[in-house]
Amino acid sequence: MRALQATITERGQVTIPAAVRRLLGVGPRDKVIFQVEESGAVRLIPMRYTVQSAYGAIAPIGREDDLKTVSKEAREDRAEQIVDDARSEQ
Repeated sequence: MRALQATITERGQVTIPAAVRRLLGVGPRDKVIFQVEESGAVRLIPMRYTVQSAYGAIAPIGREDDLKTVSKEAREDRAEQIVDDARSEQ
């Protein structure tokens, strides 16, 4: 096992050693999770983004009913396209 040392600043910040960043595959602006085990051990885990973790990161463009309207229009346009394609095949 290898131990690496880092110093905590007055603001409570610490630089993650380069070897650890490489091992975790993280870089500038990436996020990490400090997972505290029941034993008191702390694990450093790279945060992987998912749709769930990104939810709410961007403000919606319009209201929810706008999405329903756009979805309805898209379905109607697709239906018209299918009918037009079927007519042109005859």
